[in-house]
Amino acid sequence: MRIGHGYDVHRLTEGRRLVLGGVEIPFEKGLLGHSDADVLVHAVMDALLGAAGLGDIGGLFPDTDLAFAGISSLTLLDQVMDRLGAAGFRVGNVDATLLAQRPKLAPHIPQMRAKLAAHLGVDPARVNVKATTEEGLGFTGTGEGIAAHSVCLLEEV
Repeated sequence: MRIGHGYDVHRLTEGRRLVLGGVEIPFEKGLLGHSDADVLVHAVMDALLGAAGLGDIGGLFPDTDLAFAGISSLTLLDQVMDRLGAAGFRVGNVDATLLAQRPKLAPHIPQMRAKLAAHLGVDPARVNVKATTEEGLGFTGTGEGIAAHSVCLLEEV
């Protein structure tokens, strides 16, 4: 078994959609980034890649490559899963935490879990997503950005 940790952060800005866990969330701002800037999926991918010893998303999907401009992070997750399979790993479980003052994310978490589970090839019971505020502290607390942490367990096939 292998354990991995992932972290990502993106700035909130006007004129962008807010996508978290592959779910579009109604909000006046979205996350700034080269892809759809889905911090949750990015943190999950980095946890998976780290556990497998396969680098990170910046190395695999650089923001200098126009092929990834505006791409869905779930599409990138599918590519990560192909690499994991080729390396002889399958997902045991994923646990992730979103850090955001606003918007309220709890109503969207079941859909995030379902989307992640489908792309990870596991039962939704093996994917956990939580959300927390930071009591107005730091860049997430002041609404400047959203961050995500993720841990995973990989099993050798």
